[in-house]
Amino acid sequence: MRRVDRLLEEYGESHRNRTNKVIHWIFVPLIFLSIALLIWSIPFPFGDHWWFNWISLAIALVTSYYLFLSPMIALGIFPIMILCIYVARFLDRSFDIPVWGIALLIFIISWVFQFVGHKIEGKKPSFLKDLQFLLVGPAWLMHFIYKRIGIPY
Repeated sequence: MRRVDRLLEEYGESHRNRTNKVIHWIFVPLIFLSIALLIWSIPFPFGDHWWFNWISLAIALVTSYYLFLSPMIALGIFPIMILCIYVARFLDRSFDIPVWGIALLIFIISWVFQFVGHKIEGKKPSFLKDLQFLLVGPAWLMHFIYKRIGIPY
């Protein structure tokens, strides 16, 4: 069995309850976005470029991890990561509230719902066993999308 299949299967063991799954479909992407927004907010010492900053470097690292797991999953998640940059830029330009403040609010609310989902499920979140599962969550969602439309991952 491929490593990606083992990780997705193990992640799925604590995500079988329908309510918990729905919560994850909503809040895993929001957590992903909030982390991107928080990283966007870190001052970059090499100039103020919206296209090259800490988030660009984080995307490179995260993409490398997903490429290692599955090139198809990386291909599916990469545009979402790029969208996160555009959302960060939009928020940065459109509101007087700092992006990190918006990100922190999204992050806290999303994690509250995640823990509620796991309380309903009756199982601990996978990342408490292995931090790697923080990145497996988005891959788990992407693999369902691929399965639905018939794309092997």
